[in-house]
Amino acid sequence: MALGHILGKTSSKFLKTNLNIPLVLTLSIIPDIDILAEHVPALSPILPHRGPAHSFIVSLIIFIPFFAVYRKTAVPYFIALVQHALIGDYLTGGGLQLLWPISQQGFGTGASIMSAENVALEFSLFVVSIAILLITRDIVALFQAHRPNLILMIPIFTVLLPTFLSYPLPVPAWLIVPHLAYLVLFAASVIFELPRFFRSQRSQKSELVLSNHV
Repeated sequence: MALGHILGKTSSKFLKTNLNIPLVLTLSIIPDIDILAEHVPALSPILPHRGPAHSFIVSLIIFIPFFAVYRKTAVPYFIALVQHALIGDYLTGGGLQLLWPISQQGFGTGASIMSAENVALEFSLFVVSIAILLITRDIVALFQAHRPNLILMIPIFTVLLPTFLSYPLPVPAWLIVPHLAYLVLFAASVIFELPRFFRSQRSQKSELVLSNHV
């Protein structure tokens, strides 16, 4: 997630485009939605972890309409999405079906997520990501009236929260800190936004009722 944010932010600066922070953070982790599919018997055979959801080809096909409409504005989001498999998961494991559906061959270095090198790299990226959020004041956007903040419920319920619902924890001890920090940050953002969202919904319903009586 940290790397997706860093690359998304860097590319948006280079391309001189605005960046939706909640969206780029969500896209950077969205391939791991297949983790939930493993717990659904009907989905687990067709959506295995590090299978089609991690395919570069699938990601490219999905983004073609966005490239056509938004052009360079879509590039940082695409980078945030594909880095998850092409860099993150590739360096910390194997079995990535990067060329699905053309090929089901697995790619990856075979390195362990528990290795000291991976822990040091991921923790360093987390520190850089948080520093960028603070220096650019992008973190402020997570606590302002901004409906897209609700999209952060996706990483909360697909990756971050499930991490703490199993024992032993499936991540190295040092990486509990980034997981917990992102969980608290995203949960706070969603909690701040939900009341505004519901007030807005009630206001729209009231306006609709009044307009129907006019």
